[in-house]
Amino acid sequence: MNAVRMRIGMLGLIGLLTGCESMPWFGQDKNPTPPTELTPIVAEVNITPRWSVRPTLGAEGRHLYLIPAFAAGRIYVADATGRVVAVDAESGRTLWQRDTGLPFSGGPALEAERLVLGTSQGELVALAATDGREQWRTSLGSEVLSVPRFAGDGVIVVHTLDDTLTGVDAATGKERWRVAYPAPVLTLRGSSTPTLTPSGVVVGLSGGKLVKLDTHDGAPLWEVVISRPSGRSELARIADIDADPLLVDNQIYVGSYHGDLAAVDVATGEVRWRRELSAYAGLATADDSLLITDSQDQVWSADMNTGAGRWKQDALRYRQLTAPTVLGDWLFVGDLEGYLHVLNQADGRLIGRLRITKKDGITARPLLVDGRLYVYAKDGTLAALTVGAVSSPKSPPTPLLQRGEMKSSLLQKGETKSSALQKGK
Repeated sequence: MNAVRMRIGMLGLIGLLTGCESMPWFGQDKNPTPPTELTPIVAEVNITPRWSVRPTLGAEGRHLYLIPAFAAGRIYVADATGRVVAVDAESGRTLWQRDTGLPFSGGPALEAERLVLGTSQGELVALAATDGREQWRTSLGSEVLSVPRFAGDGVIVVHTLDDTLTGVDAATGKERWRVAYPAPVLTLRGSSTPTLTPSGVVVGLSGGKLVKLDTHDGAPLWEVVISRPSGRSELARIADIDADPLLVDNQIYVGSYHGDLAAVDVATGEVRWRRELSAYAGLATADDSLLITDSQDQVWSADMNTGAGRWKQDALRYRQLTAPTVLGDWLFVGDLEGYLHVLNQADGRLIGRLRITKKDGITARPLLVDGRLYVYAKDGTLAALTVGAVSSPKSPPTPLLQRGEMKSSLLQKGETKSSALQKGK
């Protein structure tokens, strides 16, 4: 049954990545919802590459949840072949790399000099953050397509593709508790990452349910249905919560696919408000606004108190956008062709663009650390960027499709020996 669900899940993914609610194009030559073509815009921000390297091979064309993680001046990244690399955040220099041979698919997460990653073979692996040596490995039984979370008290919470939640001892890798939820026959290929709260961990499940568990023993504290599956076909009934729930003060904000955007009281599970909006990639907040990438790759701003929409940017439809990252007055999303886009947070206008890589897309949310952005693309490119306002925003439109690409000299300047060898393969 698991094999059947995985195969069906892949078909659901194909429909998802094109922003379709169904798959009339499957088996045909033409996609009825192709990515919106980019047009020149007026640049109001300068995106400056500080360095760019390619320390890993990335996702190798697969749909994985490999993200950059930061700690103590280092950026950690992993790829689908089992390579894990620590990069100096200031210079882009490789500090160490370890080739484990493991098919990493989710992570890394980092705490107390320990990295943890999930694999497509259903294992959770702990590595030393100092040099990548393996500390322990444990079997979870299903693929990990989310980021494991250190939940305090020495527990790591992992959400696997079959909607099982497992509490793992951070020191030994031994299982402390396990809670399995029934997954629908047809689901998207993905899982939401557990969100930590002061009183437990909140996780979104396939089928539109949001749950809160006690991190000590996995006991359910509350469960609430955000979106009930509806529709005539199994595809239309997909209501998965794959976007990571977002905690702000005492409320959890969450979006489901083919369903709703909602605010939930973190203590009781009571739904404070709900509005119809299909979301997949993720959410962010700024002041009293929610910023959402929806399932058609439109970017929204909504009132956090009511869910009422403020603006919508649809010029990037079907470009497979990442979850948004907020820096000051700006909003950043990556896309399927390796572009990083900048939106004005106040009204959603497109005001900047830079192509990080031409080889593949960006699926990981841009990482913000101390005012600097770190972008990790599916081809293994890792770039550090700074952003500032241009001196004359009323200048004539700049053809950013050409000017906004990283120059090859920048890529070469920041390369390590290992990344250069990979490019030469």
